[in-house]
Amino acid sequence: MLQFLPTNKKLRLCLDRTEWDFGSCQINILMVVVGCGDYQLPLYWEMLDNKSGNSSTRDRKAIVEMCVNLIGKERIGYIVGDREFIGHSWIKYLKDNGINFIMRLPKHHLLQKPDVSVFKIECLNLKINKAVILRDCLVDGVVANVWVKALQNGDFLYLLGTVNVEFMGQLYAKRWTIETCFQGLKGRGFNLEKTHLKCLKKIKKLIALVAISYAVCISMGIYFHAKVQKIKKKKHGYKSNSFLRKGINMIQELFRQAILTDTAIENRIFSFLRCIKMQMSHYQKKYAYLKKAGYSRNLANIMLSINAT
Repeated sequence: MLQFLPTNKKLRLCLDRTEWDFGSCQINILMVVVGCGDYQLPLYWEMLDNKSGNSSTRDRKAIVEMCVNLIGKERIGYIVGDREFIGHSWIKYLKDNGINFIMRLPKHHLLQKPDVSVFKIECLNLKINKAVILRDCLVDGVVANVWVKALQNGDFLYLLGTVNVEFMGQLYAKRWTIETCFQGLKGRGFNLEKTHLKCLKKIKKLIALVAISYAVCISMGIYFHAKVQKIKKKKHGYKSNSFLRKGINMIQELFRQAILTDTAIENRIFSFLRCIKMQMSHYQKKYAYLKKAGYSRNLANIMLSINAT
């Protein structure tokens, strides 16, 4: 997956959970989607066997540590999460490890200003869609910046983070990329929810295959948009096709034809497939060597993951 990421730009990590039921079987996935700009792809995921409950701080720390080992802390611009990803231990862990973050908080979390005054955000007399910026506030036992705005539905967009507070609202808006990723994986494209698998280990492997396909397709859509022809926009300002949908359509059309007409796109598709095939063969041999050398299964997997970078 790392070959699809830009090498000279900071990366955004979006942390979220998605779930669905198949009969009495509950599939609950904690996933990290890595992205830059409007581009995103699944990087790492774990199956939660907790009856569709929220992730624990331990789960989050483990998945973030794996991502740091994979891509390096210096490449992480920030981590963003919704209201599920809160708590003193979790936020303190990110700050203590020097990982920039933006987390949305429920409105009932108390705010303490530098002058030691404590209050709820409802007391700020916020105007609709007008943000208020507060620096160096104590929330959940951690000192960070606060960006808060009243919404038209009566709720609040209450953000806590260590990034530049002036741009916190814009940066948090990129969290939506993980929702579009889930849509592509589960519905609009790969229909992952329609699987009849119940074994969590097998589902995790299936997600890996779908994630690779997702990365290939969205990369093809971006390549087409940048190198071949701009995707047209409709009157409402959005593209007529997403990068993912464009990539899926292109690959489907190319393989329907007896002769592949666009040599550049044809070569790019098959270079992806060749690279994936070579890497799978390489790591199968390396895993067999580590296992023969006496490493445990978990340690061998961790070593392979770190070495894959």
